[in-house]
Amino acid sequence: MSLAFAQRLAGNAPYETLADVRAVVQSQLPALVEGIDKGTIYPADFMRALGAAGAFSSHAEANEDLDLNLAIDAMSEVSEVCGATAFMTWCQSTLVWYLANTENEALKAKYLARAATGELLGGTGLSNPMKSFFGIEKMKLKGKRVDGGYVVRGALPWVSNIGPDHVFGTIFECADGGKTMFVVDCSDPNIELLDCDPFLAMDGTGTYGVQFKDAFIPDDMVLAHAAMPFVKKIRAGFVLLQAGMAMGLIRDSIDTMRKMGASLGHVNKYLTAQQPEDFEAILDELDTRVRDLATTPYETSEAYWRAVVQARLDAGEATMAAAHAAMLHTGARGYHKSHKAQRRMREAYFVGIVTPATKQLRKMLADIDAEGSA
Repeated sequence: MSLAFAQRLAGNAPYETLADVRAVVQSQLPALVEGIDKGTIYPADFMRALGAAGAFSSHAEANEDLDLNLAIDAMSEVSEVCGATAFMTWCQSTLVWYLANTENEALKAKYLARAATGELLGGTGLSNPMKSFFGIEKMKLKGKRVDGGYVVRGALPWVSNIGPDHVFGTIFECADGGKTMFVVDCSDPNIELLDCDPFLAMDGTGTYGVQFKDAFIPDDMVLAHAAMPFVKKIRAGFVLLQAGMAMGLIRDSIDTMRKMGASLGHVNKYLTAQQPEDFEAILDELDTRVRDLATTPYETSEAYWRAVVQARLDAGEATMAAAHAAMLHTGARGYHKSHKAQRRMREAYFVGIVTPATKQLRKMLADIDAEGSA
């Protein structure tokens, strides 16, 4: 644990909430990790317990002074034990972020309080839209305006932290190129959840393909009829919240390296620049940067947005590097399926490929820099 994080955990309100989250994580999550990793458990009850402890509610009231650090820290507590569950925590937190920022008061009243407390679980289906905005994929959902709402058809290949009684946010495109962001009720009979092929990790995350069969989306389920201004408003929060997945996994990787010191320190010392203290320094610098950015998630300058993208890229690369180093420090014992080092390494790669993935983040930085020099 970094010194800065330990000081926050021991601090006063609102970080009393962080201590409550830690208590839930430490008492309930370790027993679930193996089943989550194997895909035999989707931890709905644990997610609701996280919500009851306040993990999703610190950013439920949008205002200019809103700070995302508590949400990030709460997520990192989860990630220190299980990366898959931290990803679900990010999905839930992002759903709350969408609902907190919509101007659709009916939609907000219907779902926000329940999502913030964990009573209603759900996620985000912005992987395809985010890629489409940067020319990587085409939009997979198409909609047309009808009386009282829209009719949507198409399919999303992967949406996580969902189930038959869940909701999630996503975007469709109309024939005129306009884009609308909305909330999907998975219980709609015209919405079908499709099982996915097994993943390297993350099989316990409630991840499905989602088929829209001319589903009617009423106006009271629309987050923003004009999606792009809304996306620009929430994009920094969407990206910064993912830092929680990285921070906890890095902390746990450092802890694994340190624990191997007693038995393998005499040879692990030759892993140059891959020592616990090296990653402590990386983590502290990253933590300081993310904390500063997370205090102003509504900042609109391009310089700020570039800093957010760079921090997210650095967080993903540091996570993969730390988990890789932890695997090397554990040696052959870490190669056993029963050892957490191999699980943490698989989870770390997910931080590198979840949208926005490493390659997309690099493209985003290149695009920003090209626009700035034009």
